Amino acid sequence: MPAYVVATMAIHDPATYREYTARTPATVKRYGGRFLTRGQDVQTLEGATFTERMVLLEFPSRQHILDWMKAPEYVEACKFRHAAATCRIIIQEGDANTENPDPRV
Repeated sequence: MPAYVVATMAIHDPATYREYTARTPATVKRYGGRFLTRGQDVQTLEGATFTERMVLLEFPSRQHILDWMKAPEYVEACKFRHAAATCRIIIQEGDANTENPDPRV
């Protein structure tokens, strides 16, 4: 079952953050993931205006994400992200039933 990463970040050091973004695509691909969005403009339709960067990724499974997150090359890249931004990363699994999802969920 596919699983998704939603990452939002407030970047305070763009030059250092680019060191992270330069290293990330190869690691995502190595673990079967793909970028659905990567920092494109976000439009707020309801609630407080969203002002951070957002990245959405898709992986074949939750385990692929967990393996990617602890891969040595990704852990090394994260040092740049930690130095340059505050971040929230969440994971959500998809559901095979996209035609008529359970209305109680």
